[in-house]
Order: sequence, then structure tokens, then C-alpha cells
Amino acid sequence: MKAVVWHGREDVRVDEVDDPSIVEPTDAIVRITSTAICGSDLHLYAKLFPVMKEGDIIGHEPMGVVEEVGPAVDRLQAGDRVVVPFNIACGHCFMCERDMFSQCETTQNYETGKGASLFGYTHLYGAVPGGQAEYLRVPQAHFGPIKVPDGPPDERFLYLSDVLPTAWQAVAYADVKPGSRVAVYGLGPIGQMCVRIARHFGADQVIAVDRVPERLARAAEWGAETVNFDETDPVDAVADLSGGRGVDAGIDAVGMEASGSAVDAALATVKVQTDKLKGLRSCMSSIRRGGTLSISGVYAGAFPMFPLGDLFDKQITVRMGQANVRHWVDDIMPLLTDDSDPLGVEQFATHRLPLDAAPGAYEMFQKKNDGAIKIVLKPEEGRHGNL
Repeated sequence: MKAVVWHGREDVRVDEVDDPSIVEPTDAIVRITSTAICGSDLHLYAKLFPVMKEGDIIGHEPMGVVEEVGPAVDRLQAGDRVVVPFNIACGHCFMCERDMFSQCETTQNYETGKGASLFGYTHLYGAVPGGQAEYLRVPQAHFGPIKVPDGPPDERFLYLSDVLPTAWQAVAYADVKPGSRVAVYGLGPIGQMCVRIARHFGADQVIAVDRVPERLARAAEWGAETVNFDETDPVDAVADLSGGRGVDAGIDAVGMEASGSAVDAALATVKVQTDKLKGLRSCMSSIRRGGTLSISGVYAGAFPMFPLGDLFDKQITVRMGQANVRHWVDDIMPLLTDDSDPLGVEQFATHRLPLDAAPGAYEMFQKKNDGAIKIVLKPEEGRHGNL
């Protein structure tokens, strides 16, 4: 089969690799019909190369059709249409019973000190072959895959794999409610969906912060007031827009893709940035006293000079973590089966490309060229062109 394979820093290729097969009784094999590139995949592409190995198959946002199931999988059968969550969970351990699926103790990576295994995401998280491929072996298939109805296009459901539950959890962790004022820092796929979900939760004001004009324009289409941090200080701008007090909640949807991040400083032989957490600090500084900070952007490793004193002084509540995908599915699914498409998922992708186009798609997404915000790869489509 064909798969997107990591060969080194900023070097991904579409290779012919062995087809997956059933290994454990709880496995399933899924033929992938759509698979997306996540902002977190850019970490693998350019930043997390010390924890990757040449030959790793990447990708963690797939959906498709079940081809085969192991003998212990009784809730799926060949022909079922499924979305595969990015975290791999058993559904019955201590953590899973508490809906903490990203911390599943069955797939937890004790040797590296990390949580549940993830598809296609480094040797820290299990080195499980990922979903940017024609076929995927799905461990813990007795619980993980989400069955979805036939009929609607893939993109009605594809984002249940990551984008929707990650953004939903970010907004829920931010304690957004009717009348809230919210600032969303970073308008990649997660930030864009946070804008939409915050409005769905009843936020009275959503302020969206980024520097890319196309991303700011898209957020504005969904009712956000926008701030270009290349043109103005975002903290001052958010304060002005929120009446001087600051917002009730700030959502950091940037993580270590921010310029000047600690990972940049640690892994590149460049002068250390004076502020390694500028985006996160700005988000924190935009929140009113007694407000809430929700972090959905991925950070890795230790970060010095973290402003703990400021959080303490302002009595900021902080919530963060990998999305517990299955916990949020019942809340999200009615919005996906609603023909009015209230979250705009069918038009969320900016680019739809064949799997063979993945190397160029990664470069385009990293450089934010051609308005790239969300790229969906179609393993079953032709080899050329933007579909």
C-alpha cells in the first residue's frame, strides 16, 4: 500500500509499504477514504525529529471503511463506515472509566512517561503506524472507532478524529457560556473551529488573534472580531475590544508552532529567543482576573520562565491536555447529522488532494501558502491536482 512516510526533518514521502494485518484480537483493518494533515503533524515535520525514526508512517486524522476485524471485536463488521480517534483507548481501564481516554492505562507509554498511544505520533507515544495511508491497523477497535452513517460526504464526519473534539474540549475547558467574552489565539484548524464552537456555546464576543490575512478573514466570517498581531499589540487590542477588563477566557490554539517557541530554541542552533512563550503569555495577559485559560496547542518538554506568579496573582484557572475524543462524541454528533451543517464542516477544508500530493501539501501548510488552513488527503483519488 501507499503511505506518507517520515524520512527526516522537512522530508516526508509517499512510499510503498507493507499492508497492515490483524495482530491482536482487538484489532481492525480500515481502508482509508479520507485523512487530514493536522497542525500537530507540522511538529513532526520540522521540530520533533529527535523522537522520530526514518520509516515512520504519520497521520492521526483518518476515516474509512472496515475491511476486517479481530475475533474480540464484536461492535464492528466489514463494511462499517468509521472515524478513527487519534488517541488509542481501551474503554475499560481506570482512566477510561473516567472519560480520560487520552490517559488510557492500557495503551499508556510508561517507559517514556507519556499518556495513551497516538496514531502516527512519535516514539514517545507508542510509534503506532499512522493514518495517512491507504490502510490502517486500528488497535483497541472493540472500543475506539466511531461508526457514522452512510450517505453524507466524508468531511461531514472526518473531523471527529481530532479537530472537533479538540476544539470542543478547548471551549468546554474555557468554561464558555452564554454571554462570555473569549479570545482565541492562533487560527489554524483548531483555532478556527474554536471560534465556531464558542459561538455555538453562546459566547457574546469572540476575538480571534493571528497574523495571516486569510485566517483572520475566515474567522470573521463566523462572527469573530479579529486582531492582526503584526499590526498591533494583541493584548492592548483585546483589552480595548473587551471594554478594558479583558476577556473571560483565553484559548491558546498555537502551541509550539509559534515562532520563538522553546522547541525552536532547544532544537535549532540559533540565538535563544528573549521570550519563548510569547503567544501563550499574550493569551494569558488578555484574560481578566478570575478568568480561565484553556490550552489546546501542543507543548513538549520543559519551558523556563513560565509566569506562574502572574497566574497566581490574577487567580487564573488553567485547563489543558490532549482531547479525550470519545467523551465529546455524543455532544458533537447531532451537529454533524444536522443537514444545516451548523459548524460548517463540509466546507472546512481549504485543500483536497490525492495522497501522492502529501509532500507538497506539508510544505504548503507549514509556509501557510495558498490560504492553506486544512488539507484533506484522499487515498482513493487520482495522482494529480487539487480535487
